[in-house]
Amino acid sequence: MKRFFAVALLLLVSGCGYNALQSQDEQVKAAWSEVVNQYQRRADLIPNLVATVKGFAAQEQQVLLGVTNARAKVGSVQVTPETVNDPQALRQFAQAQGELTGALSRLLVVAENYPQLKSDKNFLELQAQLEGTENRITVARNRFIQATQQYNTTVRSFPSNLTAMVFGFKEKPQFTVENEKEIARPPKVDFSK
Repeated sequence: MKRFFAVALLLLVSGCGYNALQSQDEQVKAAWSEVVNQYQRRADLIPNLVATVKGFAAQEQQVLLGVTNARAKVGSVQVTPETVNDPQALRQFAQAQGELTGALSRLLVVAENYPQLKSDKNFLELQAQLEGTENRITVARNRFIQATQQYNTTVRSFPSNLTAMVFGFKEKPQFTVENEKEIARPPKVDFSK
């Protein structure tokens, strides 16, 4: 009889979802670390690339200064593994990254206004690196979103939701953007100038 209760208890505990919650929580943390890693890569890469281009693009010093200032602001936002659990900190981080993205967009507009920049090898390298970095960030954010979705589904699904309540596992905030309506509009391309 004792053996029956021991086996029943083992089966009950094994199906409670605790291990899945632990595993998925770690996946969310790892995915968030990769997002931060890619943003850090961008923050480390930009000053060096901007310095290279700066000599050639003296006429657009203000745009380059804007990129440098936005990058500095990104560096001032403190990011820890706990950031993934704090919606306000996540928003603050996303806002700083959004400002840097905007500054980088203005830098790329410079290329349209000054054709000699487009043909410069250093500027072409800057564009290629920025494009590659933005792609890496997008992939990392997508992985974070998927890991968070899987974790949140487990936290909310029966019977693992009972285990989540007992052990204090809560839903994690998803990655969001501040200007969702603005980025939903397609960009206007006008070559008439």
